Amino acid sequence: MPDVYDKATRSAVSENVTWGQRKRMQDGKVTLPYKHFLGYEKGEDGLLKIVESEAVTVRMIYRLFLEGKTPSWIAKHLTESGILTPARKAVWQSTTVLSILQNEKYKGDAILQKTFCVDFLTKKMKVNEGEVPQYYVENSHPSIVTPETFDMVQYELGQRKSNRGYKASDSPFSGKVICGECGGAYGSKVWHSTSKYRRPIWQCNHKYRGKKCGTPHLYETALRTAFVEAFNRFVENKGEILQDYETVVLALTDTSSLEKKQAELKSEYDIVMELMRKCVEENARTVLDQNEYNQRYTALMERYEAAQNGIAEINDKMLERTAKREKITRFLDDIKSHDKLITEFDEKLWLATVDSVTVHSESKMAVTFKDGSEVMVKI
Repeated sequence: MPDVYDKATRSAVSENVTWGQRKRMQDGKVTLPYKHFLGYEKGEDGLLKIVESEAVTVRMIYRLFLEGKTPSWIAKHLTESGILTPARKAVWQSTTVLSILQNEKYKGDAILQKTFCVDFLTKKMKVNEGEVPQYYVENSHPSIVTPETFDMVQYELGQRKSNRGYKASDSPFSGKVICGECGGAYGSKVWHSTSKYRRPIWQCNHKYRGKKCGTPHLYETALRTAFVEAFNRFVENKGEILQDYETVVLALTDTSSLEKKQAELKSEYDIVMELMRKCVEENARTVLDQNEYNQRYTALMERYEAAQNGIAEINDKMLERTAKREKITRFLDDIKSHDKLITEFDEKLWLATVDSVTVHSESKMAVTFKDGSEVMVKI
């Protein structure tokens, strides 16, 4: 019996210590690891301090990704450029690039308790997948990229993962050419790969498996021509298109109602967190009947998870709207800076302005720009 009681006591004390740590996190007291962290070092005040020579690389990674490059392409580019990884190695991996693109610390915020102790005796740690609370601290340290840039990258990551069978390709057309019949992505193929007639083509990925779409294959010259024509037609009419555009964009991307709902859920979240803390403290102080304690704690955890899930859902919607606003704003800036018609394909301009090209026939395509405008072209 003493051993059982001793174990229960130690468990209660451990829980109490854990909640003390969580309370410090909840209060925004941030402790961060500095080893192998590109762009930051520990400052004299103990907080993160920007290392500008490394921050240049971080900003490059974000810029290249938003220009349409994949993590694997960026990793290869960094390796060939002789830039060392966060661990001071010569060869970059795409997973390292992806971790930098997804790390909120680069926009000056911090998520605390990404891992937690699952056994107070063995000290075994586990990645937090919602089992215990996490804490998000805004403006905890200087940012290397703007919040708008970070949010744009998160939105783009989601789009590439879920939309149209996006593949990790170095081609500027990857993930942007859509079948007008089935809505699937076009993929690249190489005809006559071992002869002098070698030629890359694009065709619907479903053409020879499952549903055989009737849309044609395309040479890259057709896609380049379609973009030049669509862009020039857009530029010719941009005065009419841009009129009162800012008001329309603000209306489409307004987040005020979401922010109100978010505040309500955060209030519920804070209330439940305090109730959970008191429940744990009481159990540590008096060693309650464990069945009763578990029932109380489980009920509170259900309320906590409901609030947490609600906040996550609203955060996703807010991210989508703010990213959309940033995407359209950047698009408009690019359009405003181009007063002249273009005579040939410009890859950077393509990546900056085009969302997708939908293929309807060999000569008919719809070019959709990043503001949602669509231009039908015949080539």
